[in-house]
Amino acid sequence: MACSGVAPIVRSGGSADAVAALSKTLGRLEHQVTIAMPRYPSVDEAGLLLARRLTALEVQVGDQVMEATLFDSRLGSGVELLFIDMPGLFDQPVAPGGDGQPDAADGRRFGLFCRALAAFVDKRERSGNPLDAVHAHDWSTALLPFLLRDRDVRTVLTVHDGTHQGRFAKEAIDEIGLSWDDFHPDGLEFYEQINLLKAGVLSAKVVTTVSPSYAEELTQPEGGNGLDGVYRQRSDDLVAIVNGIDYARWSPATDPHLAARYDAEDVANKGRCKAALLHELDLPLEPDRPLLVALGPLTEQQGTDILAEAIWDIVRTDARVVIGGEGDDKLTASIDQAAANLPGDATYLGPVSEPLSHRLVAAADAVLVPSRSEPCGQLQLQAQRYGALPIAHAVGGLKDTVVDADAHGETGTGFLFDEPTAAGLTGAVSRAVAAMRVPSWAALRRRAMRLDLSWERPARRYARLYQAS
Repeated sequence: MACSGVAPIVRSGGSADAVAALSKTLGRLEHQVTIAMPRYPSVDEAGLLLARRLTALEVQVGDQVMEATLFDSRLGSGVELLFIDMPGLFDQPVAPGGDGQPDAADGRRFGLFCRALAAFVDKRERSGNPLDAVHAHDWSTALLPFLLRDRDVRTVLTVHDGTHQGRFAKEAIDEIGLSWDDFHPDGLEFYEQINLLKAGVLSAKVVTTVSPSYAEELTQPEGGNGLDGVYRQRSDDLVAIVNGIDYARWSPATDPHLAARYDAEDVANKGRCKAALLHELDLPLEPDRPLLVALGPLTEQQGTDILAEAIWDIVRTDARVVIGGEGDDKLTASIDQAAANLPGDATYLGPVSEPLSHRLVAAADAVLVPSRSEPCGQLQLQAQRYGALPIAHAVGGLKDTVVDADAHGETGTGFLFDEPTAAGLTGAVSRAVAAMRVPSWAALRRRAMRLDLSWERPARRYARLYQAS
């Protein structure tokens, strides 16, 4: 696994959690997995025991040779870790643009990181202990399949979020030590820049993404962010595998952060979780009042502006709304102001710790997910696991993982709305609140909690991709 970060050491985006959980599950299925990532300062701060390899890797960059020092460690799950230390490149405390919007220096950082990983793969081959597969994640390691395109190793690239592509000035070719012979439309070139994600999509043996609907969106002009033609070119090798959630972290039956445990067969203690959360937040104890939770990031992509516009109408349904997260300053201010104008009905918590996020989801009757776009999403899966029905915009992975409930609550695992508008969100909330007041609500909640949302099936699908000829 080649990535910019892995949870809980470095959370450089949703892919960090996916890499950790997928690797752990593959290990449980008796595959030997090594996760390779840069050595940030936060690696040492995490308290890991690092073993330095005596022999450094050499990366030729023009007339200079850069040395990359390798450090071995291990996650608590038993998955092996390989940290690449390159002097001066990864001095930031967190992943520098790993899965977010990269700056100009990130092209050199992650380009050289991929060069070092390619040298590591070659060294394993020469030692007689070759890797069976190399799995790269997002733009930050997408150059690796390109560098390995002529090697005898199976490469897989997962696009967790295609909006971030690793686009840099063409002069980065020299900074990374690449060849100008590859600066053409079938290689690195993209409108007179280099595009690392494009190079990886064109070169990997298999390209995967995180939901069937998102795979389709990537091949369309409005969803491909300029690479729709490239995805269509690789359509025969574009595979959609929906992410799971880590049951070791997200299970109401064993969650240490909750006031009481419960499961799909006995949800009585979910009410205790709700009461404890209301007490913790110093809110009126109204156990029968629907509690809706929304968790950040607070951005336009996540539909925060839709929620801010809809919040007055949502509380008119008699629902209470609790919002946590941080993000865009203007949107955060609008949410904060809306909540301040609705004391007791709406609460904005600001940034939320992971333990509190668990308690919020466990206490919630429903979770609001008004995202404008969502490749897969984790919140709706966590919510279903905890019996908090998702109220979500029917886009990307949300519509692949949430089945809209019918009027009688006899089918479905949540509530969907078609248009990303305040009216659309409010309409879905009204349907959900009405459903909470009829006897079929208990069966609807149980149906969502019984879903298989683990990483077991996704991991087996990835294993088959690694083993394919």
